Amino acid sequence: MPRFVAYYRVSTDRQGRSGLGLDAQREAVAGQVQRAGGAIVADYTEIESGKRADRPELRAALAEAKRQRATLIIARLDRLSRNMAFIANLMDARVDFIACDNPHATRLILHILAAVAEHEREMISARTKAALAVAKARGVKLGNPRPALARQRAAQTHRARADRFANTVRDTIGGMAAEGMSLRAIARELDRRDVPTARGGVW
Repeated sequence: MPRFVAYYRVSTDRQGRSGLGLDAQREAVAGQVQRAGGAIVADYTEIESGKRADRPELRAALAEAKRQRATLIIARLDRLSRNMAFIANLMDARVDFIACDNPHATRLILHILAAVAEHEREMISARTKAALAVAKARGVKLGNPRPALARQRAAQTHRARADRFANTVRDTIGGMAAEGMSLRAIARELDRRDVPTARGGVW
């Protein structure tokens, strides 16, 4: 019988106490496990905060999955596919992984998406610094009377853009990887289909 270690996430302590969103995650995971004819041997719930990126419950879930030779299962992949800490922990643990909303999203696919997202973040940072340098050279007064709000809005914009990009390529890449295609072959096929990178270029 296949064994699974479930990992759930809620965004705030209040949400964790209320169970908001948690029931839906549990239902999705239970359904996937039932279809696989397996059993959940352990489960972990992460109460996330914008100020924390270490995810101790994720580390514990990965360790337990490795110990029991079980598959780590989550309800929704969403932003975890672009979280470098998540990818690093998953790669180091070398455990099998499945997302209920994206069954083709293997460790290989996560690695590709995370690498693309990291590169996109670096490019955004470089373009922002270059634009600020040009503005300063022109004598433009830099600064914002409400810098915290400005940073928050900028972050939301970048996350929305990353979400759109990930949703566009995730299923496409996942299907090709499931067919056994290599990274080089996947890149060629994406270019052939005119699927752009996050920067609008070729793979």
